[in-house]
Amino acid sequence: MLSFVPQRFGFAWVVLCLLFVHEIVHEAKASDAMKIESKVFGKTEDGHDVTRFALTNSQGNQISVMDWGATLLEVNVPDRDGKVANVNVTFSTLDRYLSGHPYFGSTVGRFCNRIGNAAFEIDGKRYELPKNLGEHHLHGGPKGFTYRLWDAATYQTEDTVGVRFQRTSPDGEEGYPGTVSVTADYSWNGNNELTIVYSATTDAATHVNLTNHSYWNLCGALSGSAMDHIAEIKSDAILDTTEDRIPTGALVNVEGTAWDFRKPTSFGARLDQVSANSGYDDCYVVRGEVGELREAAKVVDPKSGRVLEIETTQPGVQLYTANFLPGNERSAGVGGHEAFCLETQHFPNAPNVPSFASTLLKPGETLKEVTVHRFSVE
Repeated sequence: MLSFVPQRFGFAWVVLCLLFVHEIVHEAKASDAMKIESKVFGKTEDGHDVTRFALTNSQGNQISVMDWGATLLEVNVPDRDGKVANVNVTFSTLDRYLSGHPYFGSTVGRFCNRIGNAAFEIDGKRYELPKNLGEHHLHGGPKGFTYRLWDAATYQTEDTVGVRFQRTSPDGEEGYPGTVSVTADYSWNGNNELTIVYSATTDAATHVNLTNHSYWNLCGALSGSAMDHIAEIKSDAILDTTEDRIPTGALVNVEGTAWDFRKPTSFGARLDQVSANSGYDDCYVVRGEVGELREAAKVVDPKSGRVLEIETTQPGVQLYTANFLPGNERSAGVGGHEAFCLETQHFPNAPNVPSFASTLLKPGETLKEVTVHRFSVE
C-alpha cells in the first residue's frame, strides 16, 4: 500500500504521514463534538416561548443558557478524576425564574447592585427609580433585565459555540432615561472558557452597569458548603459602605482585615469576623487598568480539584457568599454559604459618587465589557 513512498524518505516519512492523518482525525472528532441544541424550556406568563440553548465544546463539556433574563443555567465541567458536574446553581423549571428569585445566573441591568436613595441626576435633572431594597434601588428594579425576554441568535466559529442575546430597553423603563439597545453574548470554547461580552448604546444619556449573577459551587451545585473553597482576589481595597451597603466613595485597604484575599484563603476562614452581614457582600477594586482584560479572582475547590479563574475589563468584582439563601424551593434547595458569587461590574452607587469610574452612557458611545470564566483542574 505504501510502495509509492520514495526510498530515500523511508520509515520516518511514513511516521510523519501517520501523525498528520491522526491530527486531522483528532481535529475532525473535536469539531464533531461541538454543537448547539435548543428546545422550549417553558412559557412566560403572557404565553411566549422561552428557549434553552445547550452549548457543547470540542471537549464534550456543556453549558446552557436561556433567553429569559439572558440567563446562564448549567455549567458542566470535570473534576480531577474526570467526573462531570454542574457547578452553577440553577432551577430545573422555568416557573421559578419568572417571579422573584435570587438572580440565579441572570443578566442584571440596567444597573446592577445598589443605587443609594433610588435616584440620580443627569445634567441637573433628577430621575427617581423603584425602591426595591428599603429606601434604595437594587439590580435594575423589580422588572429589570432579569425579568425580560431577550431575542437570541446562535453562532459557531472554529473552536467556539455561542448565543448572542439582544433587547431594547425603552425610555423610562424602571425609571431610567433613554432607549438602550443592549447585547449579552455568551461563548464557550474548547479550553472550557466561558466569555460574556456586554455591550450597549443609547439615544439619551443614561446610567448602565451590567453583570452576570451566577452562584458557583465548584464541588457541584447542592454539594453543601462552599466556604472551604480557596479564593484569591486581585484587589488591595474594598468600597466603604453605609450600614445599608451603599458605597460612600471611600476605599478601605484590606491589609490586616477579614476582607484580605490577596493570598489564597478559604471563604470561611474569617467568616465569623464579618458576621454583622452574615458573610461577605462587598465590592473589591480590581487591580490594573479599567477597560483592560486582567485577572480578577481565582477560586479552587480542594475536594474536586476544580478551578475557576476570572478575568474582566470591569473596575470591580462583588463577592457575595450567598448569605441569605433559604435552602428551600425558592433557592433550588441551596442554603446560606453553599455557593458564592463573583460579579464583575462597575462600582455600585456610581451615579452618585463622582470619584468612581463613570457609568454614564451617552449617545454615540458604545459600552463594552468582557468577563472570562476559565474552568480547569489542579
